[in-house]
Amino acid sequence: MKPALFAFALMMIPLSCTVASAPQPEEAGKVHWGRILETALSSSAQTGKPVFALFQEIPGCAGCKQFGHDVMSNPLLVEAVETEFTPLLVHNNKGGRDAEVMKRFGEPAWNYQVVRFLNSNGEDIIPRKDQVWDTGGIAERMIAALTQAKRPVPGYMTLLAAEHSPRLKQAVFAMYCFWTGEMELGKIDGVITTEAGIMARGEVTKVSYDPAVISLPQLIAAAEKVECANAVYVPSSDLAIVKTSRLNVGTISGYRTAPASDQKKQLGGTAAERLLLSPAQATKVNAWIRNDTPKALGFLTPSQQAQLKR
Repeated sequence: MKPALFAFALMMIPLSCTVASAPQPEEAGKVHWGRILETALSSSAQTGKPVFALFQEIPGCAGCKQFGHDVMSNPLLVEAVETEFTPLLVHNNKGGRDAEVMKRFGEPAWNYQVVRFLNSNGEDIIPRKDQVWDTGGIAERMIAALTQAKRPVPGYMTLLAAEHSPRLKQAVFAMYCFWTGEMELGKIDGVITTEAGIMARGEVTKVSYDPAVISLPQLIAAAEKVECANAVYVPSSDLAIVKTSRLNVGTISGYRTAPASDQKKQLGGTAAERLLLSPAQATKVNAWIRNDTPKALGFLTPSQQAQLKR
């Protein structure tokens, strides 16, 4: 090889390496995206999985980047997109193939991010909706799309949507043992997260719950049934709802979190202890792992279940 050609080849080596290892745009998050519509629709036809189509500005504004590193990088949401859907990314500020897809779907250029859910014919499964930019909102629409497509909705997706819902409210229950409190209260449908705590110098369990699933009176009745409600403390705005309860009722005041060693005690010593779980996942797995392992595993993602088998 001539010296000049050899030098040129040496110059090209680092350039090639740089291109191969280029990071994914921040605006796209951590999902492994497809970029060709026809390929995504074909895959959807073969698998039955809806297309999760993200129309995104890349490079984009600060809001686009935040959506990428907050929402589209949430590990549970990323896994759901990649396992339950066919991912497709369309740049809404580019020409060529991207512009053709934008024109087909009537998407405005240089717009804020929009997620659409398509069947294998490229038709919207649920109506298009603007300004859904949070994890809970995207998760709820993913569930709606799967339901409409008559696809199963994994338990971890339901938890993900609930955990990020703006509807959640709090209540604190006093009992003889907050380890038992976390286990028993965590089993109740509508309870999303639990936490062992201290209040009025006694052990308590703080719960966040979805009032659209279980009302406060229903939650108190369920807690009494499992003997985890010697007293109940709620926000002052909720006092009127429980004023007729025969329990000692008060407002949440002076609450503090118990040490980490007292949290999710049922998980200790189990294989699930080493998993990276969301707070809602940890609550439900902790509640069921000791007496209904299959139910507990139902709140894990496929990759988390695979980790347990290693």
